Amino acid sequence: MDPRWRPGGPPAPSTLNAPSQYHPPGRGGYPAPSHPVASQRYPAYAPPGAPAPAAAGSALYAPHVDPRRPPPPASDPRRRPEALHPSDPRTRVGQPALASPTPPPELVKVEAEEVANGSAVRQRPLFCVVCASNNNRSMEAHMVLSKNAIRVVSAGTGSAVRLPGPAIDKPNVYRFGTPYDDIYKDLYSKDPKLYTANGLLPMLDRNRKVKRAPQKWQEQKAVLADVVITCEERCYDAVCDDLLARGGEFNRPIHIINVEIKDNPEEAHIAGKSILELAQTIEKAGDLDAEIDDILLAHAEKHPHALLHTVAFY
Repeated sequence: MDPRWRPGGPPAPSTLNAPSQYHPPGRGGYPAPSHPVASQRYPAYAPPGAPAPAAAGSALYAPHVDPRRPPPPASDPRRRPEALHPSDPRTRVGQPALASPTPPPELVKVEAEEVANGSAVRQRPLFCVVCASNNNRSMEAHMVLSKNAIRVVSAGTGSAVRLPGPAIDKPNVYRFGTPYDDIYKDLYSKDPKLYTANGLLPMLDRNRKVKRAPQKWQEQKAVLADVVITCEERCYDAVCDDLLARGGEFNRPIHIINVEIKDNPEEAHIAGKSILELAQTIEKAGDLDAEIDDILLAHAEKHPHALLHTVAFY
């Protein structure tokens, strides 16, 4: 039984509140700390009734500082996070990401009305005129359309560039990509009178003023045209077969129209005006997919050239 507790009587005097008996070093009790810092990090025992030990963060709990290392300067950026530049991403921690500005409702409403009415600015279609050698019919139409500020390119679908020679069985054959100027000089060196009389030299002189060299349709890495106008049915078939072979990966519709034209300078000149009128009508169309049939019917009534039309996908 604890002698400090007596049943039925006052408690015995307690020794818990008695003053502490300090024992100097060497005379028993707790030994003195060997390191001055240890006495700060591990304070001496405080008996009951003594003041409470110091709170954390005071000098008693100060972290150990190596006296051999000088303290960091006050300008050290590691101790001044507020000194970071506002553009530093570390200052944006916890802040929401910047959102793109949202257009006002009035502007969105106006744009929607413009699209519905067909008055919004839209991209003009790109035409590609195609014949066999990209020399006579396609280049005549290319020149006419470009002079009237219509976006146009041209190409050929043949295996090579074939031009009439001194005999039917002796054509002049060149690879696609051979500059028109080189072909002109080659034919001029062979027989200038013959090739001037049959119209080849004037045709090549016109072509080299329009673009550098004939291009092959099948060698195009990307089909950028919105409307392809072919000048012969076999060219029409070649374009359709090529687009089918490409697989239609982008699922972009391309209108292919064939205008049957005989391969001579006179017919090419007449057909150039016909293709110009057709291209201008297509440019004015608000919805080409919905209006193309009416456009072709109206064009066929004015011009004698037979027309074919289909839609392929690139």
